[in-house]
Amino acid sequence: MSNVTQARPRIVRGKHTFHIVASQFNARYVQGLVDHAEKELNTLAPNATISIQRVPGAFEIPVVVRELASLAKADAIIACGVIMQGETNHAKNLGRSVTDALQRIAVDCGVPVINVVLSFDNEAQARARCLENKINRGTEAARAAADIANVMSELRRK
Repeated sequence: MSNVTQARPRIVRGKHTFHIVASQFNARYVQGLVDHAEKELNTLAPNATISIQRVPGAFEIPVVVRELASLAKADAIIACGVIMQGETNHAKNLGRSVTDALQRIAVDCGVPVINVVLSFDNEAQARARCLENKINRGTEAARAAADIANVMSELRRK
């Protein structure tokens, strides 16, 4: 993602369902993503149902996303997590594993999954992208979810 906040999509019409799956690890930053995503979804899709599921860490996000994608009606699922780089390559491996799993779930289940499982080198990067307003990735995720919900609704009506 770039440092430029994407334009706000048009309002989502009708009744839609969005799920947010959020890691409890690095809770302060993940909660910032969730708060911004939920606020933006409420603006863009005022009649939507928004549910939030909490999981222990980023590694557990895909299994819950898969369950929601296969069992529940969802217009989009937003996966929120924060991975901080440590002294080993564990963060890199974890980020790649989660990203690959989320993409597979989206394609296999036909449900858009917005990946906001973010890896950071330091807390300043996390603070800027999770807690502040200028380039908040939670806000961007909600906009992407609303946008893809509109696209999928149009495609499925044809």
